Amino acid sequence: MAEPQKNTVLPVRPDFEVGADDWCRADTVVRHPSPNCDPRPIDCSADLLVIYNISLPPGQCSVSYIADLFNKRLDYNEHPYFKQLRPLRVSSHFLILRDGGVIQLVSTNDPAWHARQDIQFREARTLQ
Repeated sequence: MAEPQKNTVLPVRPDFEVGADDWCRADTVVRHPSPNCDPRPIDCSADLLVIYNISLPPGQCSVSYIADLFNKRLDYNEHPYFKQLRPLRVSSHFLILRDGGVIQLVSTNDPAWHARQDIQFREARTLQ
């Protein structure tokens, strides 16, 4: 298969769907449930999609560090930058990998804890 040209939009996988348990099918994503979430209040629905572009440590890309941060398993001694992340309790619903793979960390029905919750995210209970 030829390499995609720059700025080419790749098709979305048609089998990426959320099941009755509010998780994507295990054969389409890797599940790593994060404790950094809350149950969504009954009278509150998701009305905002938040997309972050992060790398840990900055300027490098290690999916394992990001997934470990989102699951409260990051070894803060692995890199000097990580020490400042110790007080954070953050997560994401999905972590999209560079190869197109997906890790799901939080049920689509529950709000993940955001790094910027101080900017109305706590009240909005967003789905990212």
